[in-house]
Amino acid sequence: MSNTDSFIEEVTEEVRRDRLFGLIRRYGWIAVLAVVAIVGAAAANEVRKNNALKAAQNTGDALISAVATSEAAARVEALSDLKTDSENAQVVADMLLATHQLEIGEGSEASNTLQGIVTDTYDMPDIYRQIAAFKAVLAQGAETPASERRLALETLAAPGMPLSLLAREQLALLTLEEGDEESAVAQLQELLQDAGVTAGLRQRASQLIVALGETPTDAIGTVAGQ
Repeated sequence: MSNTDSFIEEVTEEVRRDRLFGLIRRYGWIAVLAVVAIVGAAAANEVRKNNALKAAQNTGDALISAVATSEAAARVEALSDLKTDSENAQVVADMLLATHQLEIGEGSEASNTLQGIVTDTYDMPDIYRQIAAFKAVLAQGAETPASERRLALETLAAPGMPLSLLAREQLALLTLEEGDEESAVAQLQELLQDAGVTAGLRQRASQLIVALGETPTDAIGTVAGQ
């Protein structure tokens, strides 16, 4: 019985082995294909990462090279010609271009550059467009009618907009520019009441109110700074 059981076990094991080898011969290519696919995907991902890193390095080098010269006009020319492979990097380059255009007194050109960011179809975070729109208004200066600047600032000052408080500060300055000191002070006082006002903005608003001969108040109606 012992020899018979041993023989049966050996035969059973041999049958199982034959079946396993048969399955491997029939379906083994699937496993091989899966391994090749995994290895290939990993290699492709590594290539993409390396290419992205190289592109980022090239873009950084190009930006550094463009602003390396000590002459602002040369920086404007270099940045004007700079085209990057990344949309977000191009936004940074255009922001830098507008900054240096302002430096050499080209406010209108800087505003156009910034408006290009606002209206471009780039897939970028909306805050970039908000910042560009805000800076575009500042770049326009008195060359642009106050009514046009006010319209743009009122859009940015709407509740919930990320630059609302800064836009409201500029609206107060615009009101002052138009000669209405009383309304400007009222706008600044209202700005001080906002719970989200930053320390820097609070200080600027308070100093301007004092310069206009009034007393600033904080969010609870007391004299600011007391």
